Amino acid sequence: MQHELKQLADRQTRRSFLGSAGVSLGAMALHALSAENVSAAEASLPHFPPKVKRIIYLCQSGAPSQLDLFDHKPALQRMQGEDLPPSVRMGQRLTTVTSDQGSLPLTPSSFAFRQHGQSGMWFSELMPHQAKIADRICRIHSMHTDAINHDPGMTLLLSGHQLPGRPSLGSWLSYGLGSEKNDLPSFVVLVSQASTKFDNQPIFDRLWSSGFLPSRYQGVRFRGSNNPVLYLKNPPGISATDRRETLDTLAALNERQAKLVGDPEIESRVAQYEMAYRMQMSIPDLTDFSNEPESVFEAYGDDSRRPGTYAANCLLARRLAERDVRFIQLFHRGWDQHRKLNNELPLQCRDTDQASAALVRDLDRLGLLEDTLVVWGGEFGRTAYAQINLGKDTWGRDHHSRCFTIWMAGAGVKPGIQWGSTDELGYNITEKPVHVHDLNATLLHLFGIDHKRFTYRFQSRDYRLTDVHGNVVDGILT
Repeated sequence: MQHELKQLADRQTRRSFLGSAGVSLGAMALHALSAENVSAAEASLPHFPPKVKRIIYLCQSGAPSQLDLFDHKPALQRMQGEDLPPSVRMGQRLTTVTSDQGSLPLTPSSFAFRQHGQSGMWFSELMPHQAKIADRICRIHSMHTDAINHDPGMTLLLSGHQLPGRPSLGSWLSYGLGSEKNDLPSFVVLVSQASTKFDNQPIFDRLWSSGFLPSRYQGVRFRGSNNPVLYLKNPPGISATDRRETLDTLAALNERQAKLVGDPEIESRVAQYEMAYRMQMSIPDLTDFSNEPESVFEAYGDDSRRPGTYAANCLLARRLAERDVRFIQLFHRGWDQHRKLNNELPLQCRDTDQASAALVRDLDRLGLLEDTLVVWGGEFGRTAYAQINLGKDTWGRDHHSRCFTIWMAGAGVKPGIQWGSTDELGYNITEKPVHVHDLNATLLHLFGIDHKRFTYRFQSRDYRLTDVHGNVVDGILT
């Protein structure tokens, strides 16, 4: 060890020593704090008996139009073409896209609505499959958020803050509750490509980032192909024994380096190497759909046979749930219908409707819905007025943060209920508002976690997913 330290000292210049000393000391302090936080979290959680073991979060990126899918507003038909009344808008800020419009003409949905199930939920004709599970879902019409644009909206929804840098919901759960499996990550991300031609805004990796938590808690994205995780196979000429010996040697070197510099990320690196090694055995079985009966593919739709589609990712999510992965997040892009809504929105629904409903039914068939929660929704909603113009094929709807709709199904939530309501134009909430912080507080609660007590100390401050906000929505819980 003395020889190694002498070699290190010989390589150091005065400038590099002064530049790294503070970092190294800070890293050792951070390591101590990190270890303290991890052990404290694992020792104290859950705070009370959980109702949920895992979540499948069907994240519809781009803001689905609640007025064309779920929130039926006949008044828009009666008032079609009239300008949005100032008494309804109440000075709400508009996006740059519509702030210079001469008018904000109220526009009804072009799609027919019907009530379904004993619950009498309204569904658009675009959602025939979800309509059939009306009595299994809990639908919240009174969601609202602080953000009016996509990136801050999605970042707020998933990390509790509009600015990047905070841990995501899945990372918080991975940090607090750990993993029930040692051969798969506790937080897996799947991204599908939409069929729409316009407004496929990007999905950033930081949406499943661990932020200031150790990086071992970040989400692991699976690629949309027959080879979802790269570099799991041993290269030609390398046997399993060779790989094991290589990892053991690397672990020993990393352990020695960790003692020298005290960087907790070195431990995370070792843990990730080990996870990758174990995934060499688990991933091929996970992604081999050959043992699925034909009836399953028929239930999810023909797209479920093509890796990377939303339907295939829903089926893969079910297989991950069977293997006790704690947080599974699907992102589907393309819900940003600023234009050509009548053409583009049906394509989005064709991509997602059947598979979303099939996933709920499939989990129920396998007995997994008893401890799995499915969440479906985007970052905000769409406006009651038209954007661009009222042409038959060109109009769309702008972003709307004051109210939007999500649904949940499965463990811990009451089936067949609707929570909250909006005014006759679908513009403002009239009953039981639910902020995104309230949603996240409720999701943590279902895992047995008190969101106010679940914190992580970083830079001398205790952080939590819900920041200083959030209330559990007790009325929707079983």
